[in-house]
Amino acid sequence: KGSTKRSGIVRRDFCTPAARYSVSLISGLVVMFLAFAAVRAQAEWPRVVPSKDGIPISYEIYGAGEPSLMFVHGWNCDARYWRAQLPHFSKNHRVVLLDLAGHGHSGSTRSQYSMKAFGEDVQAVVEATGSRQVILIGHSMGGSVIAEAAKLMPNRVIGLIGIDTLENIEYSMTRKELDQMIAPLKSDFRTGSQQFVKEMISPSTDPLIRDWILSDMSAAPPAVALSAMHEMMSQYITGEAAEIFDGIRIPVITVNGDLWPINYEANRRHMFSFNAIVLKEADHFLMIDRAEDFNKALEKAINMMLQNTAK
Repeated sequence: KGSTKRSGIVRRDFCTPAARYSVSLISGLVVMFLAFAAVRAQAEWPRVVPSKDGIPISYEIYGAGEPSLMFVHGWNCDARYWRAQLPHFSKNHRVVLLDLAGHGHSGSTRSQYSMKAFGEDVQAVVEATGSRQVILIGHSMGGSVIAEAAKLMPNRVIGLIGIDTLENIEYSMTRKELDQMIAPLKSDFRTGSQQFVKEMISPSTDPLIRDWILSDMSAAPPAVALSAMHEMMSQYITGEAAEIFDGIRIPVITVNGDLWPINYEANRRHMFSFNAIVLKEADHFLMIDRAEDFNKALEKAINMMLQNTAK
């Protein structure tokens, strides 16, 4: 059933639900690729700028218009994770993407991948672009990174937007808990990282997207990944995760999925102002698997940010 035979060749019925889904998915990916290609065609070639310690940092610029939007990826990711945002936001803003040190096309000879050093990567790129007003947008670990970067550039950064991050900057962690968390990554990085990331992806996420994320993130250099994870989570042991916001007097907004609860009171004890937009039934990679909904939410967050800064 569902096939016919002619001259010994089996022809499958392309009107089955599964086939129609595949055609629809492929068509959607083609449209997304063409839109991305159109943006790239108008962009200049990627550039490289040295960070404070001399590590080369790769970055790209799309579109024009202030304030500039600087997109900062998360742990084991890179600039590609923002592809679905480029066509939308480059229409009215200068959009800047970068690969943090040890990620993507940037240098990877750093011995310690601290949040402060990542913040210096962001600072180097912002200064290289000449942007006078910048909104920093950081996914996951990128939330910690943009806080460090904002501290370094008080006269340029007008606001921070965290993407599925900064749910509770007062979250308390012990050294023992951190060691237990990292142990599977040290034992077998590829398997451990896939298991770690898999728990952040919704069962309803497209299998093609899920498999790509798991394969891509688990292919990261283990030394870089382990150092970055240790440095990031250590800030919750020392209290630095919250303390850094005490010295940043700019608004913070997050666009989050609903995997983890948000502690508004804890965040507002340290942040100049804090608000959150939550997408129901969205996972950690909402900018990819819920791109259309996410772009609308991020646009709303940007407008809120501009209204706050105009007061």
